[in-house]
Amino acid sequence: MSWLMPIVVSDEKAVDCYYRKHTGGRPANMEDPQLFSEKLQWYKLYARKPLMEKVANKYTVREYIESVGYGHLLNDLLGVYKNVSEIDFNALPNQFVLKDTHGSGHNIIVKDKSQLCKWQAKMMMHTWLHQTIAWSGREWVYQSMPRHIIAEKYLEDETGELRDYKFYCFNGESRFMQLEVGRGTEHNTRNFYDMDWNLMPFGKELPHNPNINVPRPQMYDEMQKIVRDLCKPFQYVRVDLYQVCGKIYFGELTFFPAGGAPDFVPAEYDAIVGEMWKLEKE
Repeated sequence: MSWLMPIVVSDEKAVDCYYRKHTGGRPANMEDPQLFSEKLQWYKLYARKPLMEKVANKYTVREYIESVGYGHLLNDLLGVYKNVSEIDFNALPNQFVLKDTHGSGHNIIVKDKSQLCKWQAKMMMHTWLHQTIAWSGREWVYQSMPRHIIAEKYLEDETGELRDYKFYCFNGESRFMQLEVGRGTEHNTRNFYDMDWNLMPFGKELPHNPNINVPRPQMYDEMQKIVRDLCKPFQYVRVDLYQVCGKIYFGELTFFPAGGAPDFVPAEYDAIVGEMWKLEKE
């Protein structure tokens, strides 16, 4: 009788394979990482602060946000569900958002409940609850966290979409901010701005577009203060905020954007951004 034994791959090996897959075979310099993408791989392996797991979860992070005095930034929570069968669509308003608490990019945005295919939505969410992004790239914060679906109030800003202000923070200081415009359209642009709202000459996955002129957000200074407070416990974190009708909302905290794949455009900014981060052994 033959037995199929599970193949156990160490975190170090898995991270190395993940990085090589996204670089055409080039290994990360883990002895002395210099690139931002290399430092993110190092971060996965050697900076496992327990608080990171709590705040990476889109539900349990709410407790942390309240504990540091920013509970007023939290979006309205309409429901928390351990399984799809618990969701009562009749009890939800006409507009809402469904998302999982342990994944990335898993959202169902409902602008008109009468147009929602509930069966299809349930199938999608059932799949989410049985998926994890922890394994292939060893994004360890997602490995053991509780899995839920949450429903939140639908948000929309004055542009008719929801612009996401993503602040990149290193060693307790925000250094630049990512703004995506036209997400899901053929005009999708991902531009970066410094803390004085000057356009920076690079993009991430997408080229930057200097012809897109977005005015400085009305509450940009207040956003920066919030970000400075939220990023303090972490040597690197991305803090995401929204601005809707004169109010700032908290989005999420992210530690491994794009799994740490090198995706700056042009590629030289992987090194330039890497210089902003002084690695600290936890």
